[in-house]
Amino acid sequence: MQVWELALKVYLKKDIPMEESQAEISKIVDSCLTKDVDFMNFHNNNQYKNYTFSSFFPIEKNKVYLACSIYTVTLRTVDEKLVKHFEKYLGDENSTTIKALTLQIKKVPKKYIGRIYSITSVVAKFENGYWRTNESVEIYEKRLKTNLIKKYNSYTKQDIDENFDLFTYMKFDNLLPIATKYKNIKMLGDKITLNVAVNNLAQELAYFSLGTGLLEMNARGYGYVNYKWL
Repeated sequence: MQVWELALKVYLKKDIPMEESQAEISKIVDSCLTKDVDFMNFHNNNQYKNYTFSSFFPIEKNKVYLACSIYTVTLRTVDEKLVKHFEKYLGDENSTTIKALTLQIKKVPKKYIGRIYSITSVVAKFENGYWRTNESVEIYEKRLKTNLIKKYNSYTKQDIDENFDLFTYMKFDNLLPIATKYKNIKMLGDKITLNVAVNNLAQELAYFSLGTGLLEMNARGYGYVNYKWL
């Protein structure tokens, strides 16, 4: 398994509020996928997408990304076919708000990971709404682990034993829920830091999460994480 990292430089045609940035980036990624019938079907199907992306970088202190400025969006995936498709089309994408400029691709090295931490908010879609209102931290933690294992099993065609330590420590980095706009609604999520257990399976899944994101809506830019080596 290989995690790929794609650095996309973009030019903004209009100001974009921070809470709308992921939705705007999604538009050019989705447009890129429509360039090929197979990837259009992939985009439309209800399945794990195995890619995720950051917001714009550098971050603007006033929470508005500025027109006529250049930023970098980082995409990651474990799907080499998707990398080749992005390499062919993504650098030429254009929307009403964003013009792609260049795309650089590299492999993320596989080393022991000490911790992972979310760059974009992590979203857990419980039926009764935002999890802190009705669920416990234990339920949230279980959902986090189970979701990642399901993605990994789907990707590898395995059925791994879930009885292992994945994280040794979890910390929420926000006091209040983080709101972002998605299809005229506000998604509530969290920023979290996770210390990764020192066993082979935990390390494999942590590395995998770099390319897929944590929890849900990763193809909309949620759950994108960075890492610190041990």
